[in-house]
Amino acid sequence: MSSILKFNKRYFIIAVGIFVIEVVIALFIHDKIIRPYVGDFFVVILIYCSVKSFFNTSVYPAAFAVLLFSYLVELSQYFHLVNQLGLQNSKFARTIIGTTFEWTDLATYTAGIIVLLITEIIFANRKYPK
Repeated sequence: MSSILKFNKRYFIIAVGIFVIEVVIALFIHDKIIRPYVGDFFVVILIYCSVKSFFNTSVYPAAFAVLLFSYLVELSQYFHLVNQLGLQNSKFARTIIGTTFEWTDLATYTAGIIVLLITEIIFANRKYPK
């Protein structure tokens, strides 16, 4: 019987790398393409790799959970959760939760998960060739 908690160095290193990319995007890039779309694309991959860094879970449930979580965060923006919680003056809360609902964010999260799944399938096929 395997434990649900298991450190995975490969996913951890990927998560740290993507986190650095996200910080660079947040601090230094203020355009209309990379910051809103590439940042959202990578954030689902960051969350997925963070989960896989510490939890021994299979690919599809983890990817689905991350996508659902991302959708829920976006939905919370539609209902102005930051304001509802009285955190509208907290830059940290506004950055983490977000304040503006965008349909395109949902599509970008979905694209990130699709690319992630394709990548996982490619690497699984390399690891276990038929």
